Amino acid sequence: MSRTREPLISLALYHAFKWSIVSPMLHGYFRGRIYGVENVPPTGPLVVVSNHASYFDPPIVSNCVRRPVAYMAKQELFEVPVLAQAIKLYGAYPVSRGSADRNAIRSALEYLENGWAVGVFLEGTRTPDGRIHDPKRGAALLAAKAKAPILPVCLWGSEKILQKGSSLPRAVPLTVRIGNLIDTPTSTNKEELEVITQKCTTVINQMHDLGR
Repeated sequence: MSRTREPLISLALYHAFKWSIVSPMLHGYFRGRIYGVENVPPTGPLVVVSNHASYFDPPIVSNCVRRPVAYMAKQELFEVPVLAQAIKLYGAYPVSRGSADRNAIRSALEYLENGWAVGVFLEGTRTPDGRIHDPKRGAALLAAKAKAPILPVCLWGSEKILQKGSSLPRAVPLTVRIGNLIDTPTSTNKEELEVITQKCTTVINQMHDLGR
């Protein structure tokens, strides 16, 4: 039987890491602003789609939607000290970028079937300006297969956290905007998935244009 809530151990680890490290950094160090939290369903399967400009994005998004988000994160993130441990606590699992990683897709569907939120970066990789330019249909396909709604999330400012060649995060201002739920795709038809993907892209980029 599918659960409607993440396991207690996952929730405990999530809250422990959120309140001890992620939330203090987001609100204190990065002076974070969060809008639209009321749009997040507290339970049940959910596909969280967002833009992506920093290695710090997964724990920030999970913190802001106030529930663990299992991330289909690229393999390289699991080689970054501290960050690797952080995203694992939040349910992240590796995917090989640029390949059809069936194991990662299977893991995402299992999380969704068990009532988790699953996070997908819409472009699949970081962009230098934080905007989405070349979205992929993977998030919409997961939502269709799992019959889960889609939650668009926009991170503004995270591309400035790390300077090239530096491993120390800069104290830059961050803003996170959470949009309205987008209905579950009715099929896995390529044309419908493309329409949903473009809608997610438009919503996220419009939120990004709002700035700080």
